[in-house]
Amino acid sequence: MTTFEYRLPQERRVVTDFPGPRSTALAERRTAVVGAGVASTLPVYVADADGGVVVDVDGNSLIDLGAGIAVTTVGASNPAVVAAVQDQVAHFTHTCFMIAPYEGYIEVAEKLAELTPGDHAKRSVLFNSGAEAVENAVKIARHATGRDAVVVFDHAYHGRTNLTMALTAKSMPYKHGFGPFAPEVYRAPMSYPFREGLNADGSPITGEQAAARAISIIEKQVGASNVAAILIEPIQGEGGFIVPAEGFLPALAEWSTANGVVFIADEVQSGFTRTGDWFASEHEGVVPDLITMAKGIAGGMPLAAVTGRADLIDAVHPGGLGGTYGGNPVACAAALASIDQMKTLDLNARAREIERTVTSRLNALAGEVDIIGEIRGRGAMLAIEMVKGDGREPNPDATKAVAALALAAGVIVLTCGTYGNVIRLLPPLVISDELLDEALDILQESIRTVAMEN
Repeated sequence: MTTFEYRLPQERRVVTDFPGPRSTALAERRTAVVGAGVASTLPVYVADADGGVVVDVDGNSLIDLGAGIAVTTVGASNPAVVAAVQDQVAHFTHTCFMIAPYEGYIEVAEKLAELTPGDHAKRSVLFNSGAEAVENAVKIARHATGRDAVVVFDHAYHGRTNLTMALTAKSMPYKHGFGPFAPEVYRAPMSYPFREGLNADGSPITGEQAAARAISIIEKQVGASNVAAILIEPIQGEGGFIVPAEGFLPALAEWSTANGVVFIADEVQSGFTRTGDWFASEHEGVVPDLITMAKGIAGGMPLAAVTGRADLIDAVHPGGLGGTYGGNPVACAAALASIDQMKTLDLNARAREIERTVTSRLNALAGEVDIIGEIRGRGAMLAIEMVKGDGREPNPDATKAVAALALAAGVIVLTCGTYGNVIRLLPPLVISDELLDEALDILQESIRTVAMEN
């Protein structure tokens, strides 16, 4: 990463217990007016954020290993993004692209055509959230193919709208009590190397074998001619940062092409330099028919997109896609500045540097303690799967305990996973080496402490 100037001191500073008095007061106000269904991971309230730190209202400065769930890739107050937003706000905040269009939307679409995999003709449509992008990708696939069925995978997370809840695998907290869900959604087994069985000869199940297993189920239970789309996260996010075995994604993409099925890559969490490439699909040379994007696209401003084959997207009749705020001009300005920062700072290379630093330290730690089942991920999308003893039984209690100890020491880490037993690391890619090392010191010590108690 080239030189990056920070606005706030890049330091860990703990001056109160968590939550501090001002955060406690805000929590009381919140209880009176905010719905209980909206939960927060941290008990502190934010006053400022920059680079690799989040500062709360009580003056604590926390090292950020979450980036707002992979959103603030370029930092939470990147000066180039701030300047672009301020300039756009001074001109106009909204006209609705469906009413009075503007150049920023077109510029973002041009960038997405350049950055996404494949050299085919592409089109883009902009939205507000990842769930919106996924839902509209499904609409496009169904319209273009004239088919209804959508295949998703175990451990998948795709959003919180009615359709995307149907696409999501995990019930609590995302689906419980919210049904009935949209029909014609079918689930196939994912390639999850850490939790796969073995072949008869004791060898690991390969990506190709896992894909053949999924395809067999699709063909028998759904029928290839009924499938509009296969929808998959190249690296699963909320499900546990599951990286499928090599060969799994290419085999599914090849089958999709052969059967007229739209292959949709949900890159909402894995896109925009997070994994060391612009998109995680690139790792094995997969060229999706459609890609859904959000999170890291616009430096924290709400923006999402579907980009893909022109013939698919243009098959939808005029007026069939859109939304009042989709491609908001301020969000588009933020996206253009964020993408430029990713290029200027070479954040793909920075993500790979972070991977080397984190994995070398955590793999060494895994040899010391028996509660780490696996270290996995790619780039700055990394995970620690916590287990009981020296086996594979999920250990959600240890996972929660590690996150709590890290927070008490001033480090934000997130948890995830179907079994609630995965610590996920998503630092802003502009975090300094010194701050990252300090955060890893604390994370390692937290894991050692919990391991001694288990």
